[in-house]
Amino acid sequence: MAQADPKRPPLPVGWRRRLARLPIHLFRVGLGPVFGGRLLLLHHRGRSTGLDRRVVLEVVAREPDAAGWIVAAGFGPRSDWYRNLLEEPKTVVQFGNRHHAVTAHFLTADEGAEIMAEYGRRHPRTARRLCTLMNLPSGGGASAFRIPGRAIPFVRLDNAGPPSS
Repeated sequence: MAQADPKRPPLPVGWRRRLARLPIHLFRVGLGPVFGGRLLLLHHRGRSTGLDRRVVLEVVAREPDAAGWIVAAGFGPRSDWYRNLLEEPKTVVQFGNRHHAVTAHFLTADEGAEIMAEYGRRHPRTARRLCTLMNLPSGGGASAFRIPGRAIPFVRLDNAGPPSS
C-alpha cells in the first residue's frame, strides 16, 4: 500500500459532483463502450450500510489477455470505494457492456511506482495533470512519475471468471 498520504484535493461537491458521477449513468444505460476501454464501473458494497455502491474509475493499466485491470485511488486510501474493497475484495466491474466478477488485490508502493512510470510514458500530459490535481510532484521525465506512484494506492482487479452480459 502507499507509504505516504499527501494532502489530497477535496472531493467534488455540487455541480462538480454531478458532473463526476455522469459516467455512472452512461454505464447504466448501456453506453459503457463510448469510453473506449479507459473507464470501468466498479460495484462495491458499503462497509457500514451494506448497500450497493458504484464508482467510475480510470483504467490505469490492463492486464494481458483481459485477466484484470489496474485502477488508482487518486483521492487516497480514504476513498470510500477503496476502503469498501479492503473490507470485501470480491466484487463486480462493468467494462464496456460486460460484467466481470473480480477480486481486488492491493499493490505495493514499489509496484505502484512502476505502474505510474509506465502510465507517464504512455500519457505524459495526463499524468502531469493528475499529479498536479492530487498535489503530487510531476516534474521530469517518465521515471519521475515513480515518486507520485509510491504515494498513490493502486488496486489490481483480477478477473475471476468469464464475462456475463
